[in-house]
Amino acid sequence: MRQIVLDTETTGIEPREGHRIIEIGCVEVVNRRLTGNHFHVYINPQREIEQEAIEVHGITNEFLADKPLFADVAQDFIDFIRGGQLVIHNAPFDVGFMDHEFAMHGPTAGTVTREICSVLDTLVLARDMHPGQKNNLDALCKRYGIDNSHRELHGALLDAEILADVYLMMTGGQTDLNLAGNNQSAGSGAEIIRRIERGANKLKVIQATADELTQHEERLNLVEKQGGQCLWRNL
Repeated sequence: MRQIVLDTETTGIEPREGHRIIEIGCVEVVNRRLTGNHFHVYINPQREIEQEAIEVHGITNEFLADKPLFADVAQDFIDFIRGGQLVIHNAPFDVGFMDHEFAMHGPTAGTVTREICSVLDTLVLARDMHPGQKNNLDALCKRYGIDNSHRELHGALLDAEILADVYLMMTGGQTDLNLAGNNQSAGSGAEIIRRIERGANKLKVIQATADELTQHEERLNLVEKQGGQCLWRNL
């Protein structure tokens, strides 16, 4: 099973108001193993980024001025995700932007994300598993013991890597990272997350004292005198 854990950063929150994708980050998981293979690109949106968005992800208009347009990277992106299952936190947001971008460009006009690959929303999964609790990415990292202390700003590739760890822990535990994988597109700003080994907690064994053992025997004797049967003595 091939899964692609994905995150995007955008100029704002609503594609219907003309907002665009400015960063895509994907990490590949095959049979529950992080392969080390990823897709990462910054994109020139050909419009201004809202200040509120810059405060979230720190990506500026000046930084994106010399970056490729979405049309320039669209086919490579589609080829990377095709046939897999996208794993996204709050999938309607990212998929909505992806469908908007696909519809804007001649080579991908009419393309819909769900026709390229299936989509799993980890926010829906988290809400089913932890009803009534906070289920944003930071809260899930704390819940599952994943170190994201270096995440001062949002970033598509970094958040995809963190989400991959969260998803694997949510669905059965962490697996190995294959560092021999090839990078499909390594943009600047890629960061490595620190993974925490989650060994089983060791339980402290407390032995009964001699006085407690004596009291226990006296209690068993009392039960037998009253006609009861002490199954403990048959173990």
